[in-house]
Parts: sequence; structure tokens; C-alpha cells
Amino acid sequence: MQSTYPSSLTQLGTLGKVIEERLAKASNGQVQITFQEPGAIVPALEAFDAVSSGAVQAAWSTPGYWTGKDSALALFAAVPFGPQAGEYYAWIRFGGGQELLDEIYANYNIKSLMCGVIAPEASGWFRKEIKSVDDLKGLKMRFFGLGAKVMEKMGVSTQLLAGGDIFPALELGTIDATEFSMPAIDLKLGFYQVAKHYYFPGWHQQSTLFELMINKDEWDALSDDTRALIETVCEANIAYGLAEGEAIQFAALKELQDKGVTIHTWPPEVLDALRAAWGEVVAEEAANNPNFAKAWESLSAFRDNYKTWSEIGYLR
Repeated sequence: MQSTYPSSLTQLGTLGKVIEERLAKASNGQVQITFQEPGAIVPALEAFDAVSSGAVQAAWSTPGYWTGKDSALALFAAVPFGPQAGEYYAWIRFGGGQELLDEIYANYNIKSLMCGVIAPEASGWFRKEIKSVDDLKGLKMRFFGLGAKVMEKMGVSTQLLAGGDIFPALELGTIDATEFSMPAIDLKLGFYQVAKHYYFPGWHQQSTLFELMINKDEWDALSDDTRALIETVCEANIAYGLAEGEAIQFAALKELQDKGVTIHTWPPEVLDALRAAWGEVVAEEAANNPNFAKAWESLSAFRDNYKTWSEIGYLR
């Protein structure tokens, strides 16, 4: 299993190690997946092609890394102004999301199992305080998924960098700002050493889904009980990752503040501008890609129906 994240990285990497360990234990050693560090077999962002061709049997990643193959895959990773974890996974599991994902991945000979989810992310590290939309214009920023297209409309030049490449780019000034993940994860990567302004909420990633990608020929060749075991371990990993992610953020925030980081929340006018830009991105992506339009329609319909429950079932 080629990982796109190092095993030392909180949640993003460690949840991949959990899959390896639990499969071995649950099967009494009969089913083994070997976690490979980024670059051990292929570079992190080449894992898709390696799994598709069968050069590696599996990979640990997120669908949002593969939007160059199909922009619709971004909707199965993190959605700007999108659902929190419970609602998001409900769509995947019971609202038709997994079936749509299977349709897309079948074109590339890949089977993808949702195998992790994490809590909201931060929306970015900046060297200077951002007080208005105008302060974003002209910045060079590492950004992930559909949120990157939103930031482009705000005048930001974006690029996708793997986790290990971000700090050097920030330190050298190749980029002016970055987003990556949640406080407990960002802390480990040391961004606070270069940028001291940390912004919330993560409008672009209120929850993020992670996947176990398996070459489809390999998957189809597995016995029913082995496939069921892998699916069960992945569902357990989703619960584990969500609980862990919610438990470790407050200590990380305190440590970051102790290191001189200023925590900011976006003013309403900036969030309004980002939401308006997101609407433009959706319209453009849906017009350009039938798969995106189909997945967006499914997710939107599910969310509209979900509101009838969430608005009366939860305290707000």
C-alpha cells in the first residue's frame, strides 16, 4: 500500500498504519497490507497511476488528490461550505455517493473504499494578517481540492504540494501562505515557525474523507470474506479517526498559541465573498464535467433532504 502521507504524520499517516495493524490482527495474519512511505515505491502524487496499472496493489490517499483525472473526485474528499462528517459519510454510505464513486473509478481499474474521515481543518497560515478580501490578492498559496479554485477567484495563485514539500516552500518564500490540515497535524509540520497568523473556520474542508485504493483486478480476485474484512476495518477506521481528530485539537491550539501564533476567525464579509466564489466554481465545474454535475446533484439533493432532519433534530 503506497501511502501519500508519511506514517509519522498525525491522522493523515497514522490512520493508514491503523489499517495495516488492524487487518493483520483481525485476520490472525492471513490478510496483510504493507504500508509504504511516500516515495518508497512511487512519489506520493503518482500513486493513482500506480494502482490503476497494477504497479502497486493499493494506496492510502484522498480522492481530492486526483482531480486531474476527474474533477468530480473532489466532491468525494472535501466540499467547500460542505457537510460535516456525519452528514458527509451518510451520503457516501446510504445516499448514493459510493455508487457514483465506483462508476468513476471503474474507468481507471480502481476500487476505492472510504477508510477515514477527519474533523474540520483550518483555512490557512499567513505571514501577514488578512483583514479583507483585497489582502488575499496576489498571494501565492498551497491549497487543496475545490477550495483552490475558489481562492483563484479571490486573486490567489494556488498550487498543490504534498505535505512534506510545504514547509520548505513556505520557508524559502516560494509560497506566501498555505493550508494543509487541522491544528494537531499542522503543528507537527512546523508552519508556525514561518507564518504566525492562523485562520478559521476551514470553510473549504469541514470534513475530509480518505480512501483505501485497491487495483480493481486485485479487489475482484479477493474472496468474499476478505473483502468483507477490509470493508469492516475501514468502517472502524472512520469511527476511530473521527473520534481521535475531535479529541486532539484543543491541546494543539494551546501549544500553537504558546509558540506565538495568533488565531483568527474570518470576518463575515470574507466568508460571504468565498461562498459567492464557490457558487461560481460549482457552476463552471458542472458545465464542464458531466460526472461532476451528476455527483453534485446527488450530494445537493441529499443535503436538502437532510435539512428537514438536522434543523429539528440538533441544537443550534
